[in-house]
Amino acid sequence: MAHTPEKIYEHLRQANRLWIFLDYDGTLADFAPTPEQVNPDPEVIDLLTRLARLPRVRVSVISGRQLSHVEKLAPVPGVILAGTYGVELRMAEGERVERIAYNAIRPTLEAIKPRWSHLIAEREGFFLEDKGWALALHARFAADDAAETVLPAARRAAVEMASLELFRVLGGHKFLEVGPRLAHKGKTVEYLMEHCSWPSALPLYLGDDDKDEEAFEVIKARGGIAILVTPQARETRADYRLESPRATRQWLEGLLRRLDNDLE
Repeated sequence: MAHTPEKIYEHLRQANRLWIFLDYDGTLADFAPTPEQVNPDPEVIDLLTRLARLPRVRVSVISGRQLSHVEKLAPVPGVILAGTYGVELRMAEGERVERIAYNAIRPTLEAIKPRWSHLIAEREGFFLEDKGWALALHARFAADDAAETVLPAARRAAVEMASLELFRVLGGHKFLEVGPRLAHKGKTVEYLMEHCSWPSALPLYLGDDDKDEEAFEVIKARGGIAILVTPQARETRADYRLESPRATRQWLEGLLRRLDNDLE
């Protein structure tokens, strides 16, 4: 995996169209101190706006955040927005799509929520995020021994209470989440490319974590390019790596300049 993806530019130049899929937190912008904070970044909004105006470019933002958060972070006309990994969508024309019935999901989450709340009661460093379509348990600021006790117990409770035909449990570093099986970035990329077909478009995906790896697999199977955003090299399905959200923005600025020049 190349560290600096400069040579992608020539590959992109040969594409008739470019469909850019972007994660948000950890890819376009640094992580917020807590999950409930929604801090729109003017630099990101301006960059997305200019990319979306190019006739050869389509932009989609696919986030684990709930859609209402993504809409505030990326209030850009013409950009496809996917919340909760793509369970809830706002299409380019403004149409809203819910890919599974809310009332099929919510009763199970309402049953799990008090169990998880009890597990973290009076413990420091934990945060239970209710996304509506999913529940996420954050332990980034918890002591290691507390996280090693709470998260496995929370996982057992979720597996016990949620039908694995309808739900899946996602892990991560000091993180646990339960949500619909359609809360899957790879399945969301497939859905968008099938329902919003754009012939001759080269798909390009930028993301930073294991949920994005699921999308990398789909992108590469369709002949696209995957870029991992991380400060340290690790095993990945991606083709290239950028070191940080700042590096992502700088690289996209370079891409924007080149695409602008191609139109002249």
